[in-house]
Order: sequence, then structure tokens, then C-alpha cells
Amino acid sequence: MKTYFINLFNYDRYANGLILGTILKANNPEKPVQLMAHLLAAQQIWYNRCNELPAIGGALWPDWKADTFEQLINDNHRKWIDFLSATDDLAFEKQIKYQNSKGDTFDNKLSDILAHLGNHGTHHRAQAGQHLKLAGIDLPNTDYISYLRMRKS
Repeated sequence: MKTYFINLFNYDRYANGLILGTILKANNPEKPVQLMAHLLAAQQIWYNRCNELPAIGGALWPDWKADTFEQLINDNHRKWIDFLSATDDLAFEKQIKYQNSKGDTFDNKLSDILAHLGNHGTHHRAQAGQHLKLAGIDLPNTDYISYLRMRKS
């Protein structure tokens, strides 16, 4: 399971980089920038939850600039890979208790949270891509299977 999630987070970094490159080439359109900021902030929020760290201050939809995203993508990736590398197989079944931004308390298995993060990233990259496409911008191929094929070659 560890290898699967490490691959998923490596793909996430790759796909985020592709969409970021497209955003930068398109002169930072507002909605795609907002979506990427949210995606990156959510990764930080979930990281703290999974590590039983205090909630980070700031908005779930922060007003971050696209020129900061490359560093955020790399920082988030490094933290998650370090976390996953140090996680034993039994920990993926561990229940993580946390509060959402409204203060409601939940608990979910670590493996489910990690799957959520992968899906969350894909969802918001697709939304950003849709905005870019409607603006006439050509999109890179961010399919997971294409990423795996590229890694094999």
C-alpha cells in the first residue's frame, strides 16, 4: 500500500507541475490560480491532520499567487513522501480524528484520506483545466496512466 500511495503522490506532483506550467503560460488566469491554491492548501491541512499537528491558520481558499506554487508543490510533495516513507503498513488502517473548517469532528482511515487527496487533486486540476480550455489554451496530458507510461520509457 505504501508504494501505491508514494506513486500517487509522485504523480500528483507531476500533474500539478504540468497544470502550473500551463497557468503560467496563460498569464495566471484567476480561477485556475484559485483552484490550484486551494488544492495546495488542502494538502497542507490534511498533512497536519494525519500527523496530529495543530490546524494551520489561513483560508481553505487562500489568495496565493501562482509564482509561489512551484515551491509549494515541491514542499508539499517532500513532506508527504517523507511521511509515507516512514509509515508502516498497519498505519494505513489507523483512524485519523480531525475537525473540518466548520469545527465538526470526523474520523477516517489514513488510506481513505490519502485516496481522497489523490482524487481531490485530480478534481481541481480538471476544473482548472476546463477554465484554461475554455480560454483557448491547449492542455497537457495529465492522465495517471500516461504518467506511468512516461515513467516506464
